[in-house]
Amino acid sequence: MKNSQVINEIKRSKLIATCSHCGEDFDLSKATLFDGLGEFPEVAELRTRAMLEELQDRIEDLKKRKVSAAGAEQKAISVGVGKIIEKVLPAYKDFRLPLPDCRPLFEPIDLVVFNGASKQSVDSITFLEIKTGESRLNKHQKMIQHAVEDQKVRYEEV
Repeated sequence: MKNSQVINEIKRSKLIATCSHCGEDFDLSKATLFDGLGEFPEVAELRTRAMLEELQDRIEDLKKRKVSAAGAEQKAISVGVGKIIEKVLPAYKDFRLPLPDCRPLFEPIDLVVFNGASKQSVDSITFLEIKTGESRLNKHQKMIQHAVEDQKVRYEEV
């Protein structure tokens, strides 16, 4: 039996099918049936074009997401490198402050520098935050910066 004969038999039948998309039942005799070997019926051609356009939209969306993910990955790498640099920078030979004056905190501020401690004469204290690239102070670091600038710093002994 040829494909066209099978299709014609189905069209004359009283068979019912269930749509895989919406779950509704429908008469196969009312469906657009074809074997795909010849020209597509106009309804199938229109649906094919619509599906191809939808596929192209999805491809474009995935490309945008890939770029976004690559940017996020690069940002994560930069942050990680920055964290490493801020921990080893005080040991760098051209670091401008005496290492014995520096005490690491790392979070929320990288270092507290007791200026002159290595000479047994602390004359000031510096809160030092190390930044790389275009990184900026986070919310907590800005609050600390403002507290120091507003001279809201004190010493307590317990």
